[in-house]
Amino acid sequence: MADDTTKRDFRDRGRVSGDEEYEVAHFARKFHLTIPEARDLIKKHGNDRATLEREARAVASR
Repeated sequence: MADDTTKRDFRDRGRVSGDEEYEVAHFARKFHLTIPEARDLIKKHGNDRATLEREARAVASR
């Protein structure tokens, strides 16, 4: 039986929660950043995942 699509999770997958250690750690590992670098990006650019990924790629390519 298929999943019930009317039951939605409360989390927003388009955002990175700076308050959750595991989300910051995952984001940092994904882009080969340190935890402080990931937190700085979140502070500077907000928690929108698309914006953070774009900025993280720019930092990682330096």
